[in-house]
Amino acid sequence: MSAVAPLHDLARVMTVLPHRPPFLFVDEVARVKLGVSITARRTLRPEEPHFAGHFPGRALMPGVLVTEALAQTCGLLKGLELDSPDGVFYVVAAANLKYFSPAVPGETLTLNAELLAGHGDFLRYRVEALVGRRRIAAGELTLARVAPPV
Repeated sequence: MSAVAPLHDLARVMTVLPHRPPFLFVDEVARVKLGVSITARRTLRPEEPHFAGHFPGRALMPGVLVTEALAQTCGLLKGLELDSPDGVFYVVAAANLKYFSPAVPGETLTLNAELLAGHGDFLRYRVEALVGRRRIAAGELTLARVAPPV
């Protein structure tokens, strides 16, 4: 985790997101402008189960999990804005999502999301994952709200 105190720590993240370890990929929120943008972080721990098999001796975070971390970051932006259990958001589309460099154990991902458009229960975000100044992935994600069961 960062040497700078987070705006929201893991305990707060877990009150907003329904995910739990080992499938929670956001540790803290560094910055948020409600309804506009968010920066979150995730420290990649060597003991995480996906590193054991992807790839042995040369571990890296699978791109699909980088995408999941970015989607969770988008969900956090909306969840912090709502500040209520008002349904869960699922990824329904990825556009122009590209992977530029692998992220490896011991690094900290900086996860950025900016709301581009909202149409009813559909939200479109510009997303980017970085390690320091090195770009890991970037593109757009669309999330959709699924109402809680009645």
